[in-house]
Amino acid sequence: MTENSPQSRAAVILAAGQGTRMKSPLPKVLHKVGGRSMLDRAIDAAQGAGCDRVIVVVGNHSPEVRVAAEKRVGADNVVTQDPPLGTGHAVNAAKHALAAFDGAVIVSYADTPLVSAEVLGKVFELGRRADLAVLGFEAADPGAYGRLALDGDQLEAIVEARECTPEQLSITACNSGILACDRSVLFSLLAEVKNDNSKGEYYLTDVVGLARHRGLTPRVCFASEDDVLGANSQAELAVAERVWQDGVRRRFMDAGVHMPAPETVFFSWDTQVSSGVTIEPNVVFGAGVAIDTGAVIRAFSHLEGAHVGEGAQIGPYARLRPGADIGRDAHIGNFVEVKNVAIGAGAKANHLSYLGDGSVGASANIGAGTIFCNYDGYFKYKTIIGERAFIGSNSSLVAPVTIGDGAMTASGSVITRDVAPGAMAIARGQQADKPGWATAFRAQKSAEKAGK
Repeated sequence: MTENSPQSRAAVILAAGQGTRMKSPLPKVLHKVGGRSMLDRAIDAAQGAGCDRVIVVVGNHSPEVRVAAEKRVGADNVVTQDPPLGTGHAVNAAKHALAAFDGAVIVSYADTPLVSAEVLGKVFELGRRADLAVLGFEAADPGAYGRLALDGDQLEAIVEARECTPEQLSITACNSGILACDRSVLFSLLAEVKNDNSKGEYYLTDVVGLARHRGLTPRVCFASEDDVLGANSQAELAVAERVWQDGVRRRFMDAGVHMPAPETVFFSWDTQVSSGVTIEPNVVFGAGVAIDTGAVIRAFSHLEGAHVGEGAQIGPYARLRPGADIGRDAHIGNFVEVKNVAIGAGAKANHLSYLGDGSVGASANIGAGTIFCNYDGYFKYKTIIGERAFIGSNSSLVAPVTIGDGAMTASGSVITRDVAPGAMAIARGQQADKPGWATAFRAQKSAEKAGK
């Protein structure tokens, strides 16, 4: 598609709201669902629906939103609504940015985080046989939503709840706010929108009546109510998170992932889990995690930026941080933290260890309490452990250091120099026994205590 093609698609994403109901220093649209900001989700959906241009409308009150939008779509595609005078006014702020665009434009919102590319695509497709395509939904409780007055799939009017007759209030077909039409038609209609209402604002919904007055045909397609959930408060954000997590859990289980308590497992927007994986209760996935088939993620583990190989076992109570790459059939056990370390096939670190920056060879064994001392306060250094090496419990490996293939370290050692393949390294003070000392000590202290 090209910008001059009648088949081209563009999106105008409204992200200029104040977001005061969030009661947060973080702008509303930068709050996250599934670890992804609502703004990013809206842009992802538009791009996934085939939009050649994505215009984000921001307000001067949230410079952080402008920075985030420019990072995604470029400064030329970010426009300002100033002052905020309603949704119609906000869309009209994109008029100049789309002046050379010839094609269909969809209007969506950065605070409806569950709208998918498929839903937006459905609206675009309706626009092929309608002059104006509007997305509706059937509301369980229509409440304050604008009602859709329909004749079949033709839209006669969008009626705000406060203006509805008692008969219209019984309508459950409601307006999502999302609509699409040809760019020239959209901005031509917006030019006729008036602000003669109680708020003195320009409403996007007025374009429906204006279109019908011109003899144009507005039509409606429907999404589920969950698809168009708004997130304008912390409570609504939590609802969106729950709905999104439930959907991801179902998709993974349908694909063959075993979760005995799925409601306790939390995924990120980009989590990849293969079939045949088991995820025990109370596991949290941050961004950038991929789990290969046959792996087991045991309870209360936290993973982010990590890859877990086929058949590997993680946890319980394990933490995988960015750069952790766990090989086939490897074991990372309870209270083990791994960061930026490649763990070879069949290697084991089963208890109470910190492995940061480096690599562990295949079939190596890391004893309980082992620490990679990787940071001197200024720079990070690597610890390299060879294949089949055996690291004794409570070893401190002071990087940069290399433990050769098949080498061993004695328990309690502080290793500061490289260990040759097959060698045994002992780095601890020698034990000295004092016969009878403990007995005499106890007798002396008991006497002192009795004398007080």
